[in-house]
Amino acid sequence: MITKVPFHAVPGVAVALLACALSAAATAQDASPWQRGSHSAVRLLAGSRSGAVLLGGIAFQLDPGWKTYWRTPGDSGMPPRFDFSKSDNIDAVTVLWPAPSKFPDGAGGHSFGYRDQVVLPLRIAAKNADKPLTLRATINYAVCAKLCVPVDADVELPFVSVASAEDSALAAALDTVPKPARIGDPNPLTIRDVKRKGKSRVIVDVVSSNPKDDVSLFVEGPTPDWALPIPTRLSHAPRGVKRFSFKLDGLPPNTSPDGAALKLTLVGGKQAYEFNINLD
Repeated sequence: MITKVPFHAVPGVAVALLACALSAAATAQDASPWQRGSHSAVRLLAGSRSGAVLLGGIAFQLDPGWKTYWRTPGDSGMPPRFDFSKSDNIDAVTVLWPAPSKFPDGAGGHSFGYRDQVVLPLRIAAKNADKPLTLRATINYAVCAKLCVPVDADVELPFVSVASAEDSALAAALDTVPKPARIGDPNPLTIRDVKRKGKSRVIVDVVSSNPKDDVSLFVEGPTPDWALPIPTRLSHAPRGVKRFSFKLDGLPPNTSPDGAALKLTLVGGKQAYEFNINLD
């Protein structure tokens, strides 16, 4: 049975229903609908509308057992690609990457990426802070279990809320992005030293305040066509040091590693740091 309640008869009910409707509408405005793809779904999140630089996000949901990739996929895989060129009143979008996990790729190597769910924060620079802004994204990504499946999605979302319902989710996602650091910084997890061994190998010494932490090290070259191997943990190291090593392989043709700008991402426990170095 359906009971109809006239609004004029019960003003309090009308006000409560109107408040709920407005709250639901406000929440809906801060996130686009989920767009379902193969074994995954994706949507955009909008932070509060304040100033010329805004915080947004791309949220992924993955089916159990499925994964998607970091900006550098590892031994195999495809990094996500984003095109924001059809957006309105947006000058630039910077994608920020939460610390990845390392998992077997099924072919004897390892890939880097995310399971279950992840939000990639976006820093969005508006052309004019006083005019309407709509983010439109074409997203190409891959999801993998035993097989990999490419997924394409087109999503859009206006930024309208002075106080967004997604602010806390975006702040939590921002906390998972590795923090910038320098060699030798006194952080709970840090790189103490980076040195060349001969011309073809690099040694990285890591110190952690919790020796039981499972620590991973990721290395990227100055351009995407560098394909440096995954650093391996060495069994012999000075006391209190986790020592990693990687070869200077996978460089573009006729490229010297001397002085190259490398990015080292260090992940352990709940800590993650990013180091930009020039290779001596």
